[in-house]
Amino acid sequence: MTAPAPLVASDLDRTLIYSAPALHLTGPDAAAPRLLCVEVYEGRPLSYLTETAAGLLAALAGRTTFVPATTRTREQYGRIRLPGPPPAYAVCANGGHLLVGGASDQDWQRTVAARLAARCAPLAEVRAHLLRTADDAWLRSARTAEDLFAYLVVERPLLPDGWVAELAGWAEPRGWTVSLQGRKLYVVPQPLTKSAAVAEVVRRTGAGGFLAAGDSLLDTDLLLAADRAWRPGHGELADTGWQAAHVTALTERGVAAGEAIVRAFLAGTEPQRAC
Repeated sequence: MTAPAPLVASDLDRTLIYSAPALHLTGPDAAAPRLLCVEVYEGRPLSYLTETAAGLLAALAGRTTFVPATTRTREQYGRIRLPGPPPAYAVCANGGHLLVGGASDQDWQRTVAARLAARCAPLAEVRAHLLRTADDAWLRSARTAEDLFAYLVVERPLLPDGWVAELAGWAEPRGWTVSLQGRKLYVVPQPLTKSAAVAEVVRRTGAGGFLAAGDSLLDTDLLLAADRAWRPGHGELADTGWQAAHVTALTERGVAAGEAIVRAFLAGTEPQRAC
């Protein structure tokens, strides 16, 4: 008898797929890996993975349930064309939307709305605080995503020392979390998690737990909830030295880390005999 396979849930940006500035191609140009573009934005190529990773990801999708788990909105996620069949499930807006066959599950939306109303200050209050405390010297834009959370696009070198920590201190007692990723500063409700949405997919599919990967503070709940997990050698978690006993800290950085993660997923989903 074969034990149920674990499903695989992974962050996308700077975990599996990479923009040109994040590729971290440090060797000779002639030795660079062949890349596959998986996202086009406004007519220009935007995100890539290696061709080797693309083949491995297609093989993984044929072996188990693969669940993209992203902070992207549904519209932003819709631009991505990953190798293999379209995922049956996907997590968008950091867990705010559970896509089933490409459509947002209405029952899950109601569950999320109830949790946020019970535990978090309103989005309008958070957005007003951001606009009141941000400085035009480093703020490039302020946006909301899916009416669920807020984020700023900033000139990171110009951010005042201590501003992010001060914002986090203000947000935490109001039920919100702060995460700085590249030029984007996210302020997200604490109950809005990827792990909760992935746990719902595990329940619906009967999977034997799940494997996960991610690079940012907003991925920690997903990594901690997984049976095994991986983080790349770059990103918010690597920069802070974050670790957990069952989370492998890879040394690879950039697009090479994405390939290493997919290899680990394939190894972790090898069929196992039940006792």
